[in-house]
Amino acid sequence: MSKKTSETIVVKNYKKTGIVAAIVIVVAVLGIWAVRSFNSDSGSSVEDAIALVSEEAVSGGDMRIAVVRMDEIQNTATALKNLREQKEKYEESLRDELTRDQKALEKEKAEIEKSQDVLSREALQRRIVDYQNKVTKLQRDLTERAQAIEISYQKALNEVQKKHLDPVVEGVIAKKKLSLVIDGRMARTGANIANLDITDELIKALDRKVSKVKMETPKGF
Repeated sequence: MSKKTSETIVVKNYKKTGIVAAIVIVVAVLGIWAVRSFNSDSGSSVEDAIALVSEEAVSGGDMRIAVVRMDEIQNTATALKNLREQKEKYEESLRDELTRDQKALEKEKAEIEKSQDVLSREALQRRIVDYQNKVTKLQRDLTERAQAIEISYQKALNEVQKKHLDPVVEGVIAKKKLSLVIDGRMARTGANIANLDITDELIKALDRKVSKVKMETPKGF
């Protein structure tokens, strides 16, 4: 009886991940509509709970606000572009290996199919099992190495954020005496607002601080 095998090698495609700075979005409390007391044996009333809370708040005239477009920093900052290039080189190397190994497996599959009328049933079964084991191993190895690339990339991104981007953001906030910094992806602003967007300044400052961060060699490379 003719036996044919077919295997599909699936390599997980990883989306490029961005770097998210630790920017706190502050939402002002506009007012308290109503606060009522609740008698309960389990705790104090709301009034008692907030008794020590100060009535002081930042007024509109005192607010200094800025917007940062994190996607632009991700796409433009030199160190982050360099990291993406490193990641893409590892991914390209992995794709080249996949193409080569696929061709070798296709050749072996064709040879098995040709020999099925020559080999004994037991010998043919052994070759098929051996082929299937190779396919399974290739799938596992490629998946593990693709994950290793992502792990190394994310580790490098975290290093840029913690050692370089966060200190730059904090320094700019302090220098400009900002009260609030908003992620531009969540902000809606009007026209003619001078000096609101500080993204370009942050990119220039980050580029001066760091231009290259080397990814750790991913496991399996």
